[in-house]
Amino acid sequence: MSQHTVLEQVDTEWWKEAVVYQIYPRSFNDSDSDGIGDIPGITDKVTYLDKLGVDVIWLCPVYDSPNADNGYDIRNYRAIMNEFGTMADWETLLAELHTRDMRLIMDLVINHTSKEHEWFQRSRQRDGKYEDYYYWRDGAPDNPPNNWNSIFGGPAWTYDEKRGQWYLHLFDENQPDLNWRNPDVREDIKEMVTWWLEKGIDGFRMDAINFISKTEGLPDGDPDRTLVGVEHYSHGPHIHTYLQEVYDDTLADYDVMTVGEMGETSIDQTAEYLVEGGGGLDMAFQFNHLTVDEGPEGQWTLDGWGKWDLSEFKAIMTRCQNELAGEWWDAVFLGNHDLPRILSRFGDDEGYHRESAKLIATFLLTLRGTPYIYQGDEIGMTNAEFVSLDEIDDPMTTGIVEMLLAEGRIESYEEAADLVNYRSRDHSRTPMQWSSETNAGFTDSEPWLKLNRNYTSINVESAIDDTDSIWQYYKELIDLRHAEDVLVYGEYNLLLPNDEQIYAYRRTLGDETILVVLNWSDKPTTFDCPSINTANAKVLITNYESTSTNPKRHEFRPYEATVYRL
Repeated sequence: MSQHTVLEQVDTEWWKEAVVYQIYPRSFNDSDSDGIGDIPGITDKVTYLDKLGVDVIWLCPVYDSPNADNGYDIRNYRAIMNEFGTMADWETLLAELHTRDMRLIMDLVINHTSKEHEWFQRSRQRDGKYEDYYYWRDGAPDNPPNNWNSIFGGPAWTYDEKRGQWYLHLFDENQPDLNWRNPDVREDIKEMVTWWLEKGIDGFRMDAINFISKTEGLPDGDPDRTLVGVEHYSHGPHIHTYLQEVYDDTLADYDVMTVGEMGETSIDQTAEYLVEGGGGLDMAFQFNHLTVDEGPEGQWTLDGWGKWDLSEFKAIMTRCQNELAGEWWDAVFLGNHDLPRILSRFGDDEGYHRESAKLIATFLLTLRGTPYIYQGDEIGMTNAEFVSLDEIDDPMTTGIVEMLLAEGRIESYEEAADLVNYRSRDHSRTPMQWSSETNAGFTDSEPWLKLNRNYTSINVESAIDDTDSIWQYYKELIDLRHAEDVLVYGEYNLLLPNDEQIYAYRRTLGDETILVVLNWSDKPTTFDCPSINTANAKVLITNYESTSTNPKRHEFRPYEATVYRL
């Protein structure tokens, strides 16, 4: 059957064919020389984004916020943070993107608000309908209502002197959780969602969306779990009903995309949100493939972290490809603003910087699902080095280190420095490296967060001028994906599942077949897969200057990645 005939039977959507580029506004580009990235700075770089070839921009929060968690603590959903600009600046950005046939999706943070939000201020005063907008519980000031942990470390409860009760916050104490059981909360959220849709945005990334429904009664959590209480506040009893209500009353009327962020979620649980009636999500970020390098007690384990097996990683990704992307759709990603740099984590940022960065790019852009590129990955940005806790901005990192100190598990920051320098969210938040000029061309003043000192050699300016750069390779891959329907809609078939160096798979659509072979290691190895005929193979793209046109029994060099048409 021809590829075109098969395509006629496939549920095609613009967001399935798109490549998404995530922007962390504070760190992208500073237009007014205050050291903080802003919306006009993003607008100044729209031409750059268009040249790279991406289709959708995912903008991390730019709403009005006191900035306790870098914008994820929202004070006013319908206003722009002063540091980022004005609503007119945002409207200009949207227009510039739409003029170039690019789309914009926004972060939708509706599990919690800022403590400074009008709703919380009125709730702590027990003001009318706002009295139960959040989770309030009685108790002595030294006795929290239950033993739940905050994801940022420490208890998930803070005592409010004004109201004389405890309030729940699964994240920072400045981010109280909204009480979704209250229908007035849901109505206000739906009104806000519709307000943004009417302004012309093209969808939402829904932050921590699996936490919006909590178990009735808020019982104690299992003290033996790494995150105490998570079994009671993740995937709660009414979550599908809540999400479906938001979809039916707002999103269903617009041609937009939605992707839900879901930590602490299995692949089976993720699938429950993608079925009809499960909540209206188009795809979801689940993190099972990103647990392969964690220690025995989770991502902040002091020992045993950083090592991973390719066969385990392949098994998880294959489940996602066949059970999520195959049946519904999947979000394909390795990094974002909450994760360390993908090159430092899954590649070799020293010995094979260019080769491994290109291999990772090949992987992301040849799988089934919508690929997400995080700012700076297209030039091979790496983890920085934080020599003291004073250099850390991320409240999760500081909270975890302070908790480890308080529990006596470490006696100084230095004992956790290696873990922090592998894991911290600040690695992805160091300013974008535009040039080798002072402050990496990001700002004319002191940047809000320290720069990675390698910006003099790793930057956009030098990458664009280099025909063999990581940036050029990303651009070629994006163009290839746009040209080949098989890379978007084709079936995925894993080869050599137990090989600890080679990750190889076929993408097939009708009579069209593409083979991807990745030597995900720093040692050469031979690809030998007797189950496929490679006699007529043609190289579509490779990260080395030359490679064999027939992959079978070809010795793949360290981190060699090649895509063939069979």
